[in-house]
Amino acid sequence: MFDIKSLFSKKKDQLDVSPAVTAKSKENGAAPKQASKYRVALQSIASFNLKDLFPGKKQFVGLDIGSSSLKLVEIIGSKGSYSMNRFLTVPLSKGIIVDGAVVDIDALAEELSHFFNNSGCMKKSIVTSLSGHSVIIKKATFPTMDAHELQETIRDEASKYLPFDNMNDVIIVAAKKEIIEGYTEAIELLKLSLAIMDVDSFALETMYQENYEYEEKDVVVIANIGASITILNVVRNAASIFTRDFSLGGNMITEAIQSQYGVPFEEAEKIKLNGPEGDEYVKEEFFRTTLLFLADPLCSEIERSIDYFRSTYSDEDIKMILLAGGGANIPGVANDLSQRMGVSVEITNPFRTISYNRKIMNDDYIKEIAPIAAVGVGLALRKLGDK
Repeated sequence: MFDIKSLFSKKKDQLDVSPAVTAKSKENGAAPKQASKYRVALQSIASFNLKDLFPGKKQFVGLDIGSSSLKLVEIIGSKGSYSMNRFLTVPLSKGIIVDGAVVDIDALAEELSHFFNNSGCMKKSIVTSLSGHSVIIKKATFPTMDAHELQETIRDEASKYLPFDNMNDVIIVAAKKEIIEGYTEAIELLKLSLAIMDVDSFALETMYQENYEYEEKDVVVIANIGASITILNVVRNAASIFTRDFSLGGNMITEAIQSQYGVPFEEAEKIKLNGPEGDEYVKEEFFRTTLLFLADPLCSEIERSIDYFRSTYSDEDIKMILLAGGGANIPGVANDLSQRMGVSVEITNPFRTISYNRKIMNDDYIKEIAPIAAVGVGLALRKLGDK
């Protein structure tokens, strides 16, 4: 696949983009963002320019900014001997991130400041990512040509399909300028450097490439069930061939439990994972019937998305479904999806080949955080100039 990360110098009147590629902006994407009281101070900070992102190979801190939590992953070492040195997660106040857009820059900067000040992390270069409706991902086909010509063609013709026999497959990724700026401004307020703006689905792909063995024709679905958004990335030979996201996640189930049991949100979260108070029979009945009933809209949407992929790529056989995100830990969901789809479903383990600091993390803790750390691990593994 052609690497077009070098295409994107930032122009005032153009879209800002992820390092993967650019395309048409999403028409209905951004939630309104609150004016930042730090804007004047930001004028003295070097502008974020994607041209400068790719001079060498350097390790960064992965920062997964979700709608309900912040997660930081620090990985040290080199390929084949990576080790996770640090993992931290804290809740993020509701309303700061909405549909993948930063609504309140100052509030995000403040929470990030507390997070980093208490993390002990000394690295200042950050890799974070976009997700959900804030980003468009599209695969397009272009004729075979030299690198310069292809760059110009992508700039001018990215929205068109050109009927030539010899073609290059290009992944086009676009996000509105204000979406990018919401994240960059919040991070730069902390005197941190945003080195790479990735995409959640591609971060999962990076995590998969590092941790799983695969053959050329192996097709795997990676489903990241977040708090408010579920992201699907279908990979063949560890490269994306289909992506989709939808606005259903673990919070939908928590809110249904909250309504049914008349308990606060935090208590409903505990019930979702551990069952209600009572004897074992009460808990078993909850997990066997009630929870799966409440999770049905989410599981049905995942099933529909995979069925659509199967109808579009009728020659592809799905080898496995990997579940990531907090929703992967919801009891019974993996088994329910396996029965629906007739495919093996597993909880993602981003530490199959990556070791961890056993002085501060044990095996039980790693098993607990594995699915929610998947995106952060993928981000922390990124290098400047990666394809």
